[in-house]
Amino acid sequence: MHDAQVLPGPSDPLPKFPPELAICGFYLAIRPDGFVLHMSASAEHLREMRVQVFKEVCGAGVDEEVADAARLVASELVGNAVRLCGPWTPVVVQLAGPPEQVLVEVHDPERAAAPNRRKAAPDNDQFDSGRGLWILDALAPGWTVEPTPFGKQVRCCLPYEGRSCV
Repeated sequence: MHDAQVLPGPSDPLPKFPPELAICGFYLAIRPDGFVLHMSASAEHLREMRVQVFKEVCGAGVDEEVADAARLVASELVGNAVRLCGPWTPVVVQLAGPPEQVLVEVHDPERAAAPNRRKAAPDNDQFDSGRGLWILDALAPGWTVEPTPFGKQVRCCLPYEGRSCV
C-alpha cells in the first residue's frame, strides 16, 4: 500500500511545470525564489548544475562575485557527496535567493558519512585535494550538516551586500 501523498500547503511555492529541464538523471524545477534540482552526480550534470546556480543568482539581481561563490559552494558540496557516496550518487541541490540571503543546500543519501576536514592546512602542497571544507568556511561561515530521514543535508548561507545570514 502507498502512504497518502502530502501536497504543498497554500504558502509553499509550487515549482514550474513542466520542469525547466528534465533529462535522464537531471530534473530541474524552478521556484519563485530559486530552484530544486534532483540529479545523479556526473561530470555532465555537475557542469549544468554550475550553470544553473550562476544563472539563478545573477538573475535575482545579486552580483557576480556572490554568484561565483554560490556556484563554487554547490560544486564543492556535490563533489563531497560523490567522494563520500560514490559516482552517480543521487543528490538534491536547492538554491534560494534574495532578498535576505543566498542559501545553497545539498542533500545526499548517506546519513553517516559526514564531511571530515583534514588536519593539514589548506595551503599544504602535499595534498591534491581536501580543501573544500576550508572553502566552505571562507565563503559560507556557519554552514551546517543535518541528518534527514533519507540521508543528510548540508546547508550554506552566503551573505552579501552587508547582510548576514539568518
